[in-house]
Amino acid sequence: MISSIFGKTKPINYIILLGFLFAFYWTMHFFVFQKTYRPEPLMLQIFVLGILLFSIFWVNFIVKRNKITGTNSFAILFYTLLMVVFPEVLLDNNAIFCSFFLLLATRRLLSIKSLKNIKHKVFDATLWIGLASLFYDWALLYLILVFVAISFYEAKNIRNWLVPAVGIFTVFMIAVAVLVLSNNLAFLADHYVFSLEFNTAYFYDWENSTKFLIYIFIVGLAGILTFLKLGKSGLGRIVTVRLIAISYGLGLLLTWLKASFDVFPIMVTFFPAVVFITSYVEGIKKPKIREMVLILTILVPFVLLLSHLMIK
Repeated sequence: MISSIFGKTKPINYIILLGFLFAFYWTMHFFVFQKTYRPEPLMLQIFVLGILLFSIFWVNFIVKRNKITGTNSFAILFYTLLMVVFPEVLLDNNAIFCSFFLLLATRRLLSIKSLKNIKHKVFDATLWIGLASLFYDWALLYLILVFVAISFYEAKNIRNWLVPAVGIFTVFMIAVAVLVLSNNLAFLADHYVFSLEFNTAYFYDWENSTKFLIYIFIVGLAGILTFLKLGKSGLGRIVTVRLIAISYGLGLLLTWLKASFDVFPIMVTFFPAVVFITSYVEGIKKPKIREMVLILTILVPFVLLLSHLMIK
């Protein structure tokens, strides 16, 4: 039944997932975490929710445009379910904004494989990463992904290697101009700290560490199986998946450096995670087994959520 619904790309899939995410977002804020908002902060939260809902469309656009997955809606299904596994990310506006800008950057980097307008795409990706860093300073780690993409596709052109510097300088100048006008120039010095001290209390919490390790294990296993399956594929798709794997590693590093009891950057890993999980599910040949796996992927997040709520 689940395969018949999400096994194809249909408008009803968007309605189901967006409707669920809309209800789940406000349920978490108002009833689970018991947040209250005045009119102005409430408008901000509505805007954040709009960005979150648009991210669903963008995830689907990336995987379809770059032919990363088949013609199904599994990627956006798993992307939504990961928010059920890690509901705390819905409280962190910075995580939602940072993740969104990194999705925009990922789209531009993956499109470099066409070998057209490479400098423009590198500049755009760097620009989006720079904007993402305004929410998490360590998001600048994703500049590594930019240079890796350049080395994969057109390393011999020296001008490609200089473009990221131009992109970062552009973001810096725009940020300085806005901060000067808002009389908040100290933001840059206060924000870009790049602390290497991770929050031990957060990771020593058994629930957080267990869920985090299981998540890494499942996605890592799905990633290994994906690379094994791609052994006979063309070089272009292998390079794409390599970039996605590096993105996942950078996301885990960012999470390790920034995560705390009020900061939940793990959302930046959701896109590469759903790519690998989707690839694994697509590789299951027997329909009954695939259906059972899909049922488990839906049930387990809600079981974890209920367990979390009962413990708290």
